[in-house]
Amino acid sequence: MKAFTLVWATVVLGVTSLAFGSSGKVSVGSAAPTFDAVDSKGKSVKLDDYKGKYVVLEWCNFGCPYVQKHYNSGNMQSLQKKYTKKGVVWLTIFSSSEGHPGYLQPSELNKLAVEKKMGSTLVPDADGTIGKLYGAKNTPTMFVIDPNGHIAYMGGIDDKPTPDPEDIATAKNYVSAALDEALAGKTITTPVSRPYGCGIKYKD
Repeated sequence: MKAFTLVWATVVLGVTSLAFGSSGKVSVGSAAPTFDAVDSKGKSVKLDDYKGKYVVLEWCNFGCPYVQKHYNSGNMQSLQKKYTKKGVVWLTIFSSSEGHPGYLQPSELNKLAVEKKMGSTLVPDADGTIGKLYGAKNTPTMFVIDPNGHIAYMGGIDDKPTPDPEDIATAKNYVSAALDEALAGKTITTPVSRPYGCGIKYKD
């Protein structure tokens, strides 16, 4: 099973790196594409309103085993709560279109947020507007945006592209490292990495 998992992860990683790297839409140091959305509770979410703060964008699909790895273990929730307490804005984005795996109504997202004890703002994106702006292809895909509105980190959550939660303990978490370095006024050591996970099913 472990061998199969590693082979599958390698295939996903290879495809993702090509798609993500060739999107041409965003790059580290460039201005983060702005967006105006509505969260799962009906509140306005405007990226420009968060200037002056670090922002994390996390693409999510609760049906994806790679996402389940981080949520069922509590790893993602731990990161959300740790950094939002430090003033970081964390937006969890759902770009799966209606009728495809990963799509959930706002009420369903709110229910899961409570069940999973999430510490982020949930942003439905069923028409794929935000996902396509950032060239997000997989869940989880992660971005860190700096207080000036520029992309500081983009890629995967860590360096263990498997759905096995046992790998979390030995993984290098790129998002955590990027935030720790940035908040300490240091240069981010790894500003880009290869995202991995399940493909996002866009509307078109």
